[in-house]
Amino acid sequence: MKKRRKAIPEFANEEEERKFWESHDSSDYLDWDRAQPVVMPNLKPTTKTISLRLPQHLLDSIKSAANARDVPYQSLIKVWLQEKLHNH
Repeated sequence: MKKRRKAIPEFANEEEERKFWESHDSSDYLDWDRAQPVVMPNLKPTTKTISLRLPQHLLDSIKSAANARDVPYQSLIKVWLQEKLHNH
């Protein structure tokens, strides 16, 4: 026998919807057995601004390396960090 699903309520805003789903079981509203994978190619990763203190000579060396590659130094730092994580 199929389980009867509840109707998903209308939400005034995203905050209201978030609070609703934090306190309700989605399986009461959705048939997850019929769910299909979704690809969202246009999503961009969330970024977080941080403060990083570096010795001036190190920052100068990074900026010089970035300039030689014709990329912003912050982008070069991100690439180097990502490479280091993958090689670790």
